[in-house]
Amino acid sequence: MFLNFVSALIRRFVMDEEAASAIEYAIVASMVSLVAILFLTNIGTQIKSMFNAILTGLGGAAVP
Repeated sequence: MFLNFVSALIRRFVMDEEAASAIEYAIVASMVSLVAILFLTNIGTQIKSMFNAILTGLGGAAVP
């Protein structure tokens, strides 16, 4: 009985077109987050080098 219920749920999920849309949205969201992480990492490195330049200009030691 329980296996029939689970089988029916799986069959309904596979046949449901909204499930495919949800998977597509998840793929798009993961790609956007990956691009954002790569972009923000690059910006963070540039900001760190800018602050290190200011710090060494003021006579301090650069942060590694």
